[in-house]
Amino acid sequence: MSNVLDPVDEAVFRFERATEITSMGQCVWVYNRAIDIDGLRRFHHHLQRGRLARRIERSPLPFGRHRWVSPRDESELEIVATPRPREEFDAWLAEQAATRLDAEHGPGFHLAVLPFTDGGAGVSLVALHSLADGMAGCLAVVEAACGYDADMHWPPAGSRRRWQALREDARQTARDVPAIRRAAKSAVAAARHARAAQAGQAAPRALPAGPDRRVTIPTTTIFLDADEWDARAEALGGTSNALLAGMAARLAQRVGRVTADGSVTLAIPVSERTADDTRANAVANVDVTVDPAPAASDLRQIRAAIKQALIGRHEVSDEREALLPLVPLLPKRIAKRCVGVATGNATGVVSSNLGAAPEAVNRPDGTDADYVSVTSIYPDMTTATMERVGGVLALLSARVRGQVFVSVQAYQPGATNSEDALRQALSNTLDDFSLSATSGWPAPVPAAR
Repeated sequence: MSNVLDPVDEAVFRFERATEITSMGQCVWVYNRAIDIDGLRRFHHHLQRGRLARRIERSPLPFGRHRWVSPRDESELEIVATPRPREEFDAWLAEQAATRLDAEHGPGFHLAVLPFTDGGAGVSLVALHSLADGMAGCLAVVEAACGYDADMHWPPAGSRRRWQALREDARQTARDVPAIRRAAKSAVAAARHARAAQAGQAAPRALPAGPDRRVTIPTTTIFLDADEWDARAEALGGTSNALLAGMAARLAQRVGRVTADGSVTLAIPVSERTADDTRANAVANVDVTVDPAPAASDLRQIRAAIKQALIGRHEVSDEREALLPLVPLLPKRIAKRCVGVATGNATGVVSSNLGAAPEAVNRPDGTDADYVSVTSIYPDMTTATMERVGGVLALLSARVRGQVFVSVQAYQPGATNSEDALRQALSNTLDDFSLSATSGWPAPVPAAR
């Protein structure tokens, strides 16, 4: 089993280092009763021996491929001693999202539990995207909840002598030369195509003047009854995947994230993970352009467009993927400028449906939580980077224990970016589809006297 990073994982790590912005996933569970701390300790123990238990060790060559290694330390389980009101849970989750994680020096993930004053509890797991994408993170949680340690044995950090590392990485670079040559040709062709496409168009918007500052991306989560969700999708001639895509398109229309002709470009992640896959990010994006106008009354066009894109995705090469072998050769300042290209369409909208998750994903303490959700977070995001990539609108959904959660994050350069504005736009979008949802973390219903 090679411990050399896949080109996609290499790119994720190097772009994060270039921008100094870390991408993470946050999985949240809510229990409306006391949590089993011993069960949570067992869950944490297996996480430390699973897919998330690895680090990235840099090559001594500036252009060399980095490698996976086993960590020298372990992440500690955080158990908050003083209960807090449930109303403060979102603030605590924001504190957890700010946890300093590092793929190179560790820790790579952090698990914490907060008891509520009403007797319930909330659990947060934050993990680096450079260690696991959504599907790999789900597998890591399921395996840990089932008491299984993933069979991934990496060399210890620092186990290679410097001359050995130089020799091995130079040989790896030599093996990569044909791919680098092909990538260079693709880069030249892509540059010519971009210049031709931009001919006669207005100059790109300049970055805002003034100091770069941190920015918090508005995020919200809703919960829907799975049966109601399925019934609505069927009534509109669609599927669960098409319904999420339709919601994404209508929400994009409401927040102004559309192309010049009013259409919406959806980026739909498709997992390419195999049974013995050791990649952190094994995902391909399928781009689908849709008309948001009829989405709330008829999903058949969106459903057909998604189906066609999925069928033909192997027939159309991804220009961004073809350029990946060049990433290790890019100076940091150039890599930083390329982030906008790597993320794709500046008005694109992510519609990511993880589908039906295994029941074990909802059992961090060995028993079912009342609510679970997952969202992406960028604690170090800045205004300059957000302008460079053109903002973000992403919907992430999964089905767990009779519920469908949808987490949404949105930031549009030059617009009013607040959680209140996002919740209102999302509420109006749900009305478009005649769907009812619960927002936030519902408190337990008091027992009848």
